[in-house]
Amino acid sequence: MHAQREIRVLVVDDSAMVRKIFTQELSKDPGIRVVGAAPDPYVARDMIVELKPDVLTLDIEMPRMDGVTFLRKLMRHHPLPVIIVSSLTQKGGDLALEALQVGAVEVMCKPGAAYTVGDMSLQLRDKIKAAARVDVKKRAAEVRHAVPVKRLAVTRTANKVIAIGASTGGTEALERVLTVLPSNAPGIVVVQHMPEFFTRSFADRLNEKCAIEVKEAKDGDSVLPGQALIAPGNYHMLFRRSGARYYVQVKSGPLVGRHRPAVDVLFKSVARYAGANAVGVIMTGMGRDGAEGMKLMHDEGAPTIAQDERTCIVFGMPNEAIKLGGVDHTLPLDKIPEKILKLVQS
Repeated sequence: MHAQREIRVLVVDDSAMVRKIFTQELSKDPGIRVVGAAPDPYVARDMIVELKPDVLTLDIEMPRMDGVTFLRKLMRHHPLPVIIVSSLTQKGGDLALEALQVGAVEVMCKPGAAYTVGDMSLQLRDKIKAAARVDVKKRAAEVRHAVPVKRLAVTRTANKVIAIGASTGGTEALERVLTVLPSNAPGIVVVQHMPEFFTRSFADRLNEKCAIEVKEAKDGDSVLPGQALIAPGNYHMLFRRSGARYYVQVKSGPLVGRHRPAVDVLFKSVARYAGANAVGVIMTGMGRDGAEGMKLMHDEGAPTIAQDERTCIVFGMPNEAIKLGGVDHTLPLDKIPEKILKLVQS
């Protein structure tokens, strides 16, 4: 087999310190080569043409031109996989979400109070390797031609629950699923790999677009029909039961498979407390988070769905779940909502 060529990365950030740290940390990986570092989008534009990077890391809040404006221009004229690296603020979360809509592949936080340079650099290297495999031109065309789907209806769903896990590309995939579910859909619990603050922006934006209520989960929240709870960034979310009441526990704890929140943590708790009353869904994302949990749900009698390779941005997590034997149905993204509703009514 031929050796994989190095992934060429351009770092775009107005902070000299961030440029230096990213260059040092990324260069520790033999599969990644930092070909340049730009202090703003104007310099970056010329470097992209000259250095032909495979992946860009992009700060959002910069002088002269903000990252989202630059990203819009880039996606129009020179589409590239872009990872947004933003400050850990509510404003940063809102902007990062906008960047994902415009075409960024991933978002993550700058190192700081929430997590260290070491944690961040491992995650960033993983994300760069995933981003390098994304066909951004194909993705842009799909977003442009996405047909609005009409909302589905559901009748009887007593005591059912839907558990969903996603990562890279999941913000779009989740929107496509949740926006077509009816207002009386069963209670939904979601882990989407995202940093703190960003999950709140994401939940708020989905809430405006969906018939169901979508909110960032708080510890002790009940899992109710007509509502989706999104695990907050940097916290695990576990599914619990007390008598007939389902609720969630939101707590800190060690990273599980390099993630917090981890899909496996959610799915394993759903397997334990909801068993065959649950439906499990695993969507686009890099790595194997959720595969073991989905197998456990499947073994407890819960029907399970994986997004198919063609419609995934990264066919990592669904593929791992399929390989473990935990998946009953493999479907394109636009067929998933209908299948969920069929399964909760059967």
